[in-house]
Amino acid sequence: MTDDLRFTIQDRVATILIDRAHKLNAMTPAMADALVAAVAECNASDAVRAVVVTGAGEKAFSAGSDITALDGYATAWDFRNRADYCDALRACRKPVIAAINGYALGGGLETAMACDIRIASTNARFAAPEIKLGWIGGGGMATGLAYSVGTSNAAMLLLTGDMIDADRALAWGLVSEVLASDRLVERAHEIADVIASRAPIAAETAKLNLRAAFTMPWDKAIEYERDLQAICFATDDAREGRVAFAEKRAPDFKRR
Repeated sequence: MTDDLRFTIQDRVATILIDRAHKLNAMTPAMADALVAAVAECNASDAVRAVVVTGAGEKAFSAGSDITALDGYATAWDFRNRADYCDALRACRKPVIAAINGYALGGGLETAMACDIRIASTNARFAAPEIKLGWIGGGGMATGLAYSVGTSNAAMLLLTGDMIDADRALAWGLVSEVLASDRLVERAHEIADVIASRAPIAAETAKLNLRAAFTMPWDKAIEYERDLQAICFATDDAREGRVAFAEKRAPDFKRR
C-alpha cells in the first residue's frame, strides 16, 4: 500500500480509500499499483464479501490520473500498457460500491463506472474532460457511459468535456442514489453490509451474469445464466439457504 491509497477490511467489507485530497485524489502510478494489489487481496480473501471505494475529503472522489505524472512514461506504448486502476476494479470478483463525493473527472469517472453500484453526494460532479486536453479517456470511458447513460448523453459528455451535477447523473442513470455528504459513506457501507449478508458465491455469479447480459448475445447470455444458476444450486450455501427457509431462520452462508 501507499499513504495515498488506504485499504482496510472490517466485518466482511473492504474499503479502498483514495487518500490524496490535496490533489483532488488524483491517481499516481504508485497508487494504481496499490489499488491493483488491494483488488488482488479482495479476490483472494474469503473474509471480503463486498468492497466500498471512495475518496478522502468532500471535494473529490477522484480527478483521475495525475496529469503531471503522465510525462513520466517513456513512450505512448508504455503509457498504454501501464497498470490500470480501472481494469483492476473491473477484475474484482466481489461486488463493488462507489461512494462518489465531489468531483469524478476523467479517470475518476471511469473508476466509478468500473464499480457495480454508484451512489453520490449532492455536491458530486461528473465529467469526461480529456477532450479539452487533446485526448480521450482510455479506462473504459465511452463503453461505461454508453451502457450507463445512453449514446446521446454519452456523446454530450465525451464531446464537450463539460460537467454534469449529481441530479442530472441520477436522472441519466449514472448513479443509483444521491445523498447528503455526511450520509454518503455510511450509506455505501449499509449497501455493502446487505450484500455481505447474502450468499457470497451467488453474489459473485450474479456479477458475472450481469456482465454477460451486456457482452453476450441474448440467447447465449440466458444459457450462461442457467449454467451459473446450476453452479450456485450445487453449493453448500444454497442448501443452507433452503434449510434456513424451511426452519424460518436467517441463513449462515460460508462461501462454499
